[in-house]
Amino acid sequence: MKIGFIGLGNMAAAIIGGLLESGIATPADIVGSAKTRETRARMQERFGIDASLSNVEVANAADVLILAVKPVFFPQVIDEVVTSTASDKLVVSIAAGLTCQRIEELFGHPVRLVRCMPNTPALVGAGCTAVCAGPNAQPDDEALCLQLMGSFGRAIAIPERLMDAEGAVGGSSPAFAFMFIEALADGAVAAGMPRAQSYEFAAQSLLGSAKLVLESGKHPGELKDMVCSPGGTTIEGVRVLEEAGFRGAVMDAIDACVQKSKQL
Repeated sequence: MKIGFIGLGNMAAAIIGGLLESGIATPADIVGSAKTRETRARMQERFGIDASLSNVEVANAADVLILAVKPVFFPQVIDEVVTSTASDKLVVSIAAGLTCQRIEELFGHPVRLVRCMPNTPALVGAGCTAVCAGPNAQPDDEALCLQLMGSFGRAIAIPERLMDAEGAVGGSSPAFAFMFIEALADGAVAAGMPRAQSYEFAAQSLLGSAKLVLESGKHPGELKDMVCSPGGTTIEGVRVLEEAGFRGAVMDAIDACVQKSKQL
C-alpha cells in the first residue's frame, strides 16, 4: 500500500513518523509533495521517503492520498489532482471545517473519502485523532484510517455531526492547556520557584492527570475530590477558580471554537 501526502508540514511529519515507528509503513511505502526544496530535502533526510514537487505525481502513485494542506488551498490542490483520484483511491482529509459534502463538491464527483482531525500532540506520539468515514467510503476504510492515525496516539471514530465539537475539544484545546501550564508556572514563579522547574512541574502534573483520567476510568470530578482534603490547600484553590468562572470560561472557549469551525 502506497501512502501519499500532499503537503509535508508538521502534521504530515507527525503522521509519517508514527507510521514508520509503528512499522505500519516503511519509507518505500510513503511519498509526499511540498512546494519548497528545503521542505522536501528535510523530509527525505529525516524519514528516507521520496519527496516531489508534483502533487499529480504523488496522487498517481498513492493508494491512500492524504491531503495535508490548509483548507484555503484545497480548491487549488483538488483541481490539480482530480483526474488522478479514481473511485478506487482512498482520499483522507485532515483539514478543519471542510465537510465531506464540501470536499466532494470540490472534486466534482463521488470520492472514497475519510475525514481525520489530528491534533498537535501527534508531534510527540500522543495525538488524539477523530476519524469520520464519508458517504462513499468502503466498509474497511474507517478501520484502516483508525489504524493509520492510531500509530501516533489515540484514534476515535465519530459521526461527522460531532467533528466541529471534536475540533474544539481535541484540536484547539492543546492551546488552552499550554496557557494553563504557563499560568501554573507563573504562579509558582511568583511563589519563588525557578522558571525552568515551574514549567517542568506544571507540565508533568497535567500529563499525569490526563493519564490518570484515561487509565483509571474514574470521573474527573471524582479524581478532583481525591485531591481536595477537607480544609486543605487544594480546595481553597478550587474555590478561587470557581469564583473566577473557570469552568464557564472554558466552556465558552469551546463554544467559540465550534462556532468558528462552522463558519469555515
